[in-house]
Parts: sequence; C-alpha cells; structure tokens
Amino acid sequence: MGDGRYLAREGGKEDGAQSVLVVETLGALPAPSRRGRRVRVVGPDGEPIPLPLSRVTAVRAYEPFESEAEAARWLEEAAAEDTLDALIEEGIGLLNRALYAHAAASGDPHVHELSPGRASAARIGYGSGEEVAVGSFSAGREVDAQASASRRQRRVEELRPQERVAAVLGGREHIDACEPLLLRARADLEAGRTREAALQLRVGLEALLVELRGALTDPDHEEDMATLQARKSEVGDAANMALEGDLDEERTRHVAELLALSERVLRRRRVLRG
Repeated sequence: MGDGRYLAREGGKEDGAQSVLVVETLGALPAPSRRGRRVRVVGPDGEPIPLPLSRVTAVRAYEPFESEAEAARWLEEAAAEDTLDALIEEGIGLLNRALYAHAAASGDPHVHELSPGRASAARIGYGSGEEVAVGSFSAGREVDAQASASRRQRRVEELRPQERVAAVLGGREHIDACEPLLLRARADLEAGRTREAALQLRVGLEALLVELRGALTDPDHEEDMATLQARKSEVGDAANMALEGDLDEERTRHVAELLALSERVLRRRRVLRG
C-alpha cells in the first residue's frame, strides 16, 4: 500500500463520518536497480538488511476539538484501559479497511490484515490539521499495544499453536479445509463485512460438518455438531441474502452465533487432542 493520505467515510457512504489515514514508510530501502537482480557475496556472519517501518496515523476528522484545553482533557481521560483498547481497535480497523481495499484493487491475495499485537509501537494524541496530516501531534501518549491484545493472546497460547505448527510441518498433522475458511469468516465479521462473512461461513460450515464428524468421542462435541447440522439452513439463508445485498439484523445474528459455535468445536478438538 502506497504512502499518502487517504480519506475514509464511515460505512463507505459519501455522507458518512470522515476519517483520514496517513501512511508513511520510514527508512525505505532504495529503489531496485533497473539492471535486474543483483547478487552479492556475504560472509557467514553477514548482518541482515534493516527492514523499513511503516508509520500509520488514523485521524478522527469527524470529531474535532473546540479548543486545546478540550483536547488535553480528552487525552487525559483516554488513558483508561477500556478507552485505550477501543481507540487502538478503531485505528487498526481503519488500517485494515485500507489493506482489504488494497488487496482487492491490486489483485494481491497475500495482503493480510493486522492485529494490535503486530504494532511495534502505538500512540494516541491530538494535533492541528497540519500536524496530523504528516503523522505528528501536539501532545501524545505511548500505548502498550501488546497489552490490548493480551486477553486474546492468552486464549491463543492455551491452544499451544507452536506445537501444532511443528506437527503440521513435520507431517504428523494436517490443517482441515474448514479452519482457514472459518478464520476468514471471523476476520470479515469483526471488520463489519457481514456479507463476506456469511458466504465464507456457508462453505466453512459445510466442510466442518464433514471433516469433524466423529472426530471426538465427547458428548459436548456431538451436541454441538448436531446443533450446527440442524441450523445449517440458517447459514444458507444468510448466504443467499448476502448475494443480493446487506444482511438484516436477524441473519447477522445467525452468522455470529453459528460462527462462534463452529469455533468452539475447533477449540475443543485442539484442547482434547492435546
């Protein structure tokens, strides 16, 4: 995604609240030579090439402060943990909207959205229009972005992903087709892309019902699988509505409930298999 300033409107509508995304690459590598790929000799202790860093600023253009005193009060109050989490999620959400659009516009399937825990550093602050337009501010606070992701990270760590990665790479386990499909559905749902979430869930649920049938001799597993089978038509209805336009509140609720239930089935299998 190229450096620059991008105007974003809430809900993608022309009359939506305005935000601005400022993207700047720090320490960019020199442009590649036109003479083609060059190979250079390095020693056994050769240092890796420093990587560039992107600084991204999400500007709440829709909510300007009346005075610097008001802005200072907001910054002081924003230090509360719940508020910080919401602000970080809001900023990452705007960036992910841009990355999602970039992936579609460039036709690049390898562009991925980010989570707060991937940030090297995070700051909140306020500034004039000229300042925030270049990623600067009048006053700011450093935020521990890792802490905002700690609750989710603890849940992930409980599933011991590193051990499973080793098992998959070593050929002792495999990734079921339903797993990446349901992950994409979760990413879409959390980003507010309910149409895409419904369509991903339809295929992901079909795969899960086949791939995890009889996977565990556990009453809870059997009960959840039976519930998913019985409510499969709700996912189909939501996906059919998604082909025509936006989902209504009821279909969105069905997608959220059945996706959460599908994820619970996968988590239970990971935990009980050890």
